[in-house]
Amino acid sequence: MFCYQCQEAAKGSGCTVLGMCGKEESTAALQDCLIYTIKGLALRNIAARKSGKQDPAAGPLIGESLFTALTNVNFDNERIYALILDAIVIRDALPAGGCTHDACTWKPTSIDDAIQKGKETGVLTTENEDVRSLRELLVYGLKGIGAYYYHVVALGYHNDGITGFMEDALASTLEDLSVDEMVAMVLKCGEWGVTVLENLDSANTTAFGNPEITVVATKPGTKPGILVTGHDLKDLHELLVQTEGTGVDVYTHGEMLPAHAYPVLKKFSHLVGNYGGSWPHQKKEFDSFNGPILVTTNCLVPPAKSYADRVYTTGPTGFTGVKHIPDVEDGPKDFSAMIAHAKTCNPPKDISVTGNGYTDELITGCAHHAVLSIADTVIGAVKAGQIKKFVVMAGCDGRQKEREYYTKFAQAIPKDVVILTAGCAKYRYNNLDLGNIGGIPRVIDAGQCNDCYSLVVIAQALAKAFDTDLNSLPIAYNIAWYEQKAVLVLLSLLHLGVKDIALGPTLPAFVSPAVLDVLVKNFGIRANTTVEDDLKMMI
Repeated sequence: MFCYQCQEAAKGSGCTVLGMCGKEESTAALQDCLIYTIKGLALRNIAARKSGKQDPAAGPLIGESLFTALTNVNFDNERIYALILDAIVIRDALPAGGCTHDACTWKPTSIDDAIQKGKETGVLTTENEDVRSLRELLVYGLKGIGAYYYHVVALGYHNDGITGFMEDALASTLEDLSVDEMVAMVLKCGEWGVTVLENLDSANTTAFGNPEITVVATKPGTKPGILVTGHDLKDLHELLVQTEGTGVDVYTHGEMLPAHAYPVLKKFSHLVGNYGGSWPHQKKEFDSFNGPILVTTNCLVPPAKSYADRVYTTGPTGFTGVKHIPDVEDGPKDFSAMIAHAKTCNPPKDISVTGNGYTDELITGCAHHAVLSIADTVIGAVKAGQIKKFVVMAGCDGRQKEREYYTKFAQAIPKDVVILTAGCAKYRYNNLDLGNIGGIPRVIDAGQCNDCYSLVVIAQALAKAFDTDLNSLPIAYNIAWYEQKAVLVLLSLLHLGVKDIALGPTLPAFVSPAVLDVLVKNFGIRANTTVEDDLKMMI
């Protein structure tokens, strides 16, 4: 195997024996095969468009497939193979349209055949390092689009422009394009990234209301509970409806923390708090929780035996031997078995931390609607010199010790600096008692990683208020990345013209020196260094 799509790539270059995420060689090969198959599906559907015979089911399936191949989503070989077969069914029902590429015609005779195909069509089949780098950068950005679009579709919305771009971009990786053409396609991915983030923001707020600034408890109650992790608000809502009045409490974990801020969700009194922190701490936190855990999307860490029987996956997630709650056509998912399981479990252990500079309450819901409602207060604090600067510390958390950098950076910034955050990177500092500035929290948590869109809207509003451009605002960018949704967010920021972004804890292994040089020269991207040096440069 060879995989270097995430920040944990072995030795900073790539996983070759076993994925640092835990996926085995066969799973990596099936994911490569799935990507190759949807490239062929994309080619066929593009050709069918010309005669108006395209299949509208292709786009959502491509999005789901891209999501399934994202880091820490699906480790179940049989389900990945089923997606490959689904893609082939749609592909082969389309007119051939003169598509002769192998990706448009091949068929597996077995799962072993698909594994072998993945080995033959993986990352290293592109020999030129710079071409490979640009192709993979595009595919990883597309995985981010696919993940976010999956949630858009789940809430009943569709965007033919997004699906058309995913198809065009996937097909382009099978062509011999010039470097300039490939760079243009990568930047185009950032443009569509902004669109899908905007679409998801609209879908979430239409379904669940505009987030409100909310204080969330981290000390658990005394009733049995269900812990929900991932990103899918619809899954959480359906679970809350079905657990109402059952005596079972519901807790959020990781990227689900912002759910507490949505009016439609927060009205459920048995949504009682947030338990634990970000995905790298799953094994300890899931073990301590005692009750069932619902994994709605990434990030899933291979479960330990001590709690594996309490893990339930749904949506694109999966792990061999773990119970899966399937989709139900035109209806809610059935969580009854999980609820019955919860009633037999002990309440969660208290793992909250307070005192010595820490707080057992978290603030979330600082999305663009909430922040812009107090825009005059924020702008007044800037004009009065109470707020000297904002630092965007959005993105992903991870397992490496060097990520302690982000905690130390948050502790070291001056008290007149406000942190703007979204994503699970915030768990490095969102329980620090950093106080507020005139009632404005010093950690403004916009929400999930997709809510980086809110940070853009806030920045654009500030630029308008001060009659300047984004890069002239008192905003610095210190972004943490781990997986492919963060890649998409980065490409979206580049499309918007944001420059001088510090990225860490390491630069992506899939970006070749020549491609990195382009990013440095055109956008000023750099690796973060030490807290002291970065504070001097940013603050």
